[in-house]
Amino acid sequence: QVQLVESGGGLVQPGGSLRLSCAASGDIFSIYGMGWYRQAPGKERELVAGYTGISANYADSVKGRFTISRDNANKMVYLQMNSLKPEDTAVYYCNRHPRPLQYWGQGTPVTVSS
Repeated sequence: QVQLVESGGGLVQPGGSLRLSCAASGDIFSIYGMGWYRQAPGKERELVAGYTGISANYADSVKGRFTISRDNANKMVYLQMNSLKPEDTAVYYCNRHPRPLQYWGQGTPVTVSS
């Protein structure tokens, strides 16, 4: 009964900010790390940010602009996105990291445009 529900996406101008939220169910929060992934039109899904409880890692394209955080008590994962660029336009997903489940949620779309 694993569920991954992403929210917080939308339309934002370049240079703006968004905070994405992920609500997770199941037992993955107790023993596994979590991460944010994204898939742009015509491209493969890629890891944007990962957090294991020991360390965090970010894709070079978002380093210094995005921050991943986690609320274990409420089983939530967040992605704070600042200084957004048009290249950040994609559907964003949360999942286990570094070993994502075969199951993926619906994702939340982010569009960065003037």
